[in-house]
Amino acid sequence: MRPSSKNLILDASIRVTEREGITGLTLESAAEEAGVTKGGLMYHFRTRDDLLLAIQRHLTGAWEERLVAEVGKPLQEATARELTAAYARVGTELGASKAELAFMVESVNHPELAQVWTDLMVHLDAPTQSADPQDVDLFLARLAIDGLWLFEATSATPLPEPVREAVRQRLLGLTGGATTA
Repeated sequence: MRPSSKNLILDASIRVTEREGITGLTLESAAEEAGVTKGGLMYHFRTRDDLLLAIQRHLTGAWEERLVAEVGKPLQEATARELTAAYARVGTELGASKAELAFMVESVNHPELAQVWTDLMVHLDAPTQSADPQDVDLFLARLAIDGLWLFEATSATPLPEPVREAVRQRLLGLTGGATTA
């Protein structure tokens, strides 16, 4: 099945951002990367803000699909432990994207953009509501997963694979997720 022009533009915009940063993403650069005219891009996204919102939804939709597949049920039906374990497995397998970080940071001062991420991440907030040691472990795992993601997105030197796998296994242990070692 041929991908839609809209998805091609979104993926191209993410590539531009990965390469040039969020300030390098313009309607022109996205259109050029996608191989469409600026008019063709503007058929789907009238403004850069429309494009940014669509990218946020595209990225969070992909994360949600991976989490749902990992949990095996809708996120709202999963327990905090199931969700955090799924987040640990998905978040430590994928590696970090500089573009995802750029779009997440861009959303901080734009409520409409921030809401897209909030709608996804609200499912992972339950452990922060309790001081129970198991809930604290889940919260620590979430912070560590987020920290690993940030480290990988910003570090010029990747973690050696044995270290990355050891970190992954420790995080899975904190969440009660299955380990492979």
